[in-house]
Amino acid sequence: MGKLIYEGTTKAEIEDRALTHLQLVITAKLRRGEPFAFTWREDMSVGGGRTTVWVHAGSSLVFKYSGSRQPSINREWIEALAFTASAPSGLYLVPEPAEGASSGHIPATTTA
Repeated sequence: MGKLIYEGTTKAEIEDRALTHLQLVITAKLRRGEPFAFTWREDMSVGGGRTTVWVHAGSSLVFKYSGSRQPSINREWIEALAFTASAPSGLYLVPEPAEGASSGHIPATTTA
């Protein structure tokens, strides 16, 4: 289980595969200078509910993974997440489209 850490204090536990896809969408939006809201559901162990943060070029973000391997990338999932990020409600985690639904899978790339 990975973690997204926002501004050094707000943390979300997110499965590594989902976090990888979120990272790709978030960094693409920020490279284009497009701020957006990001909402996630909190685990019941921390009281449940949901958290929304405003993500912008000056945001401090850390993507911390529990595993050492980067998963393969599902292009359809990237597109679905990017669609939510561009909507007025902002980015939120949507279920991954079924494996092999199309030729949307691309091999993982090494990131710095």
